Amino acid sequence: MPKDAMKDLKDKMDKAVEHLRSEMAGVRTGRAHPALVEDIKVDYYGAPTPLKQLANISIPEARQILVSPWDPSAIKNVEKAILASPLGVTPQNDGEAIRINLPELTQERRKELTKVVRQYAEETKVAVRNLRREGNDLYKKMEKDSTISEDQMHDYLEEIQEVTDGYIEKIDEVLKDKEQEIMED
Repeated sequence: MPKDAMKDLKDKMDKAVEHLRSEMAGVRTGRAHPALVEDIKVDYYGAPTPLKQLANISIPEARQILVSPWDPSAIKNVEKAILASPLGVTPQNDGEAIRINLPELTQERRKELTKVVRQYAEETKVAVRNLRREGNDLYKKMEKDSTISEDQMHDYLEEIQEVTDGYIEKIDEVLKDKEQEIMED
């Protein structure tokens, strides 16, 4: 039972770090990336549908995204959804596909994006620390209920702290990589 709880804790922390990575992928850097547009919701026959389910998304050039809807009748709705998205770009519709040209980022915008990714990282650290607290509480309750000994509880609490420290380091690495990517020209 105690080892299952530790495995469960690690799984939850892994999910927190993966969520951070997906959030970071959606933050626009100077380069085009499919993650920038794939989750944009498009009104498709009355249902909000993620763009990745309606079209092929490719990167023909470093600063360009090409969106090719499988259903040509959806192209107008795809264009409207991209215009309404927080990307802040104007798509070019040629009747068959939509091209999105990403402008060069200004230094000021890069600094704003850096603040955004730091906030994401901090939120993930808080989530990991909350998981640590839940794990600690669980082992303290097990010791109180005499399921494990006091020595075992202290060993588990130490292990939880080591695991937490490892995940905080992973979060810092993800943040550092994204900051470098944002600040590159």
